[in-house]
Amino acid sequence: MALTKQKKVDIVEQTARLLDESKMTVVARYQGTSVQSLQTLRRQAKEDQTTVRVIKNRLVKRALQDTKHLKGVDTAVLNGQLIYAFNSVDEVAPAQAIARFARGEPQLEFVAGFSAEGTVLPAEDVRALADLPTKEQRRGQLVGLFASPLTGLATVLNGNARGLLTVLGARENQLSN
Repeated sequence: MALTKQKKVDIVEQTARLLDESKMTVVARYQGTSVQSLQTLRRQAKEDQTTVRVIKNRLVKRALQDTKHLKGVDTAVLNGQLIYAFNSVDEVAPAQAIARFARGEPQLEFVAGFSAEGTVLPAEDVRALADLPTKEQRRGQLVGLFASPLTGLATVLNGNARGLLTVLGARENQLSN
């Protein structure tokens, strides 16, 4: 079914808004992936506040021209059957969502990424982003880093108190005999 001119204008505006708000936009080739699988990807990505869309490349190219920071980017990589993952909260979430899903759908492959600064990232860099820890994992590591010395101090203080109680208990036994 062909899209009407108004529908195309709406899609370009919506895509330009997503590109403008997104900290990272990841582009992946999905040829050979079923519609049902793509719907599963959309649901899973939504949990990370990532929006996944299948958009005609020609309309994405128009939307890129309407976005101030992406106006002059190279669009040569935008060919074939592509999906676009947008996230306005976390830079690595779109890459991680697609990489996590690609474990079960190996035909899904990264093509490129667009950063909020207007940089085009090659597929290798997007793959490297996907291997980084998630925002929650980074927070957990940071909390662990701060909690580690406190845990050590508590263990030492607890050990000293326990040692003192052991000595006092032994002395009590010695005096009672």
